[in-house]
Amino acid sequence: MLLIMKNKLYFFSFFLLLAVFSACTDNTPTADATAASAAGQSAVQDDVSQKNIVQIAVGSKDHTTLVAAVKAAGLVDALSNAGPFTVFAPTDAAFAKLPKETLDDLMKPENKNALSDILEYHTFVGVVKPEQMRDGQKLNQVNLKNITLSVQDGKVTVNGSAQIVASVPASNGIVHVVDAVLLPPK
Repeated sequence: MLLIMKNKLYFFSFFLLLAVFSACTDNTPTADATAASAAGQSAVQDDVSQKNIVQIAVGSKDHTTLVAAVKAAGLVDALSNAGPFTVFAPTDAAFAKLPKETLDDLMKPENKNALSDILEYHTFVGVVKPEQMRDGQKLNQVNLKNITLSVQDGKVTVNGSAQIVASVPASNGIVHVVDAVLLPPK
């Protein structure tokens, strides 16, 4: 009996020592891990997987204005999340069609809500591939306002003004490059 009690004591001591050792191990996150968790999904480094919507825009020389607007509106993390999203991404040439003072005004911090509303009007929750688009199809955008697609001779136009010139699949949805900025109805 004494031998059984001694074995139980050794067994208990071993696990107590193991627990203390585990508690003393340094599990403090590194500065990089802490910075990444504070920055959100957009800070995750992944050079292997398919690019997400934000990474595609950042990598495009034709979308610098869109990237600046997404940053100014504070939407980088939202568009880096899992989605899925369909984004109608105006090119720099599309933004250049707007009066310069309008664009400059929208980029000011005090107009962040108006800029967000416009960018959210370019975003649909879900994936709509070109082959799924139908003439007269309405999509309810993130800002809760509808866009209307027109399909004629294989060409897709959004709201009768913005033509889809390219489509790029993303890890979290699809990007349709458009040649005009979509302005939400009042």
